Amino acid sequence: MRDPEHCRMKHTEEQRDVMLENEESEEQEKHHHVKTGAKTRSQTESISLLKRRDKKCFTCTQCGKSFTHKPNLKVHMRIHTGEKPFTCEQCGQDFKQQGHLKMHMRIHTGEKPFTCEQCGKSFAYKGHLKNHMNIHTGEKLHECDQCGKTFLRASGLKSHMTVHSQEKPHSCSLCGKSFSRLQNLQVHQKIHTGVINHMCFECGKTFIRSDYLKLHERIHTGEKPHFCDQCGKSFTQQCHLKMHMNIHTGEKLHKCDQCGKTFLRASGLKRHMTVHSQEKPHSCSLCGKSFSRLPSLKAHQKIHKKSHVL
Repeated sequence: MRDPEHCRMKHTEEQRDVMLENEESEEQEKHHHVKTGAKTRSQTESISLLKRRDKKCFTCTQCGKSFTHKPNLKVHMRIHTGEKPFTCEQCGQDFKQQGHLKMHMRIHTGEKPFTCEQCGKSFAYKGHLKNHMNIHTGEKLHECDQCGKTFLRASGLKSHMTVHSQEKPHSCSLCGKSFSRLQNLQVHQKIHTGVINHMCFECGKTFIRSDYLKLHERIHTGEKPHFCDQCGKSFTQQCHLKMHMNIHTGEKLHKCDQCGKTFLRASGLKRHMTVHSQEKPHSCSLCGKSFSRLPSLKAHQKIHKKSHVL
């Protein structure tokens, strides 16, 4: 299976902020359109209200950001203080805002209040539904100026650009491993802290990310949503379908820089590189003989099994 770093993710706090603001904005709009008798507020009253909202009297002494209401400043200050006063009773995770905790609880309750009108699929967050709608429209507005690859979302393009720059500015303070994206570092750090938030209700296996759990659950459901249009074979993951398509195209994108040999998959190239490095990390526990590949070691061990039977 492809490295989980490359196969989508748990929300960052900034993403939660955006989703929370989007969901709350609808509620605010409902209150803004207050009717007086049979008529709504006059245009003059609306303009006056907007002007009052433009006044931002409460300023953060740490970063200078201004807010219209004092409670908003109070919530903002938690970014600087690190205070997270709202705790989930199910898993113990802490949050800066009560709204974030409310959204998080949908993980445990399974609540998915946002439904796609095109296919009926439901989502826990409005932002996820909005992103999902691009699947139906097929619109890819974000194009890489380096290779021409297009993306449904700006975030996808931004993440892709690190491929060209090879920049990995986010490093783990515990083991030194570097990552191109902050989200990947945050997921990696859970390996050290042991934080596990997502559990499969079928077998009890736990995962550090919700998308890992979603992929795992397909083992139980048998769901294979990604189909090959050439032969009809289906796959649980899109990356597996992409690898499979190389069989039909015959394209070998992975080339050895030592001898020029090409491979359909990156895993094939990785195994091949041991030929040049002479690395033999797999050793037989019975006779000490070493092998560059695990399958070779397993084949060798059968010799000991046969001699033991004899």
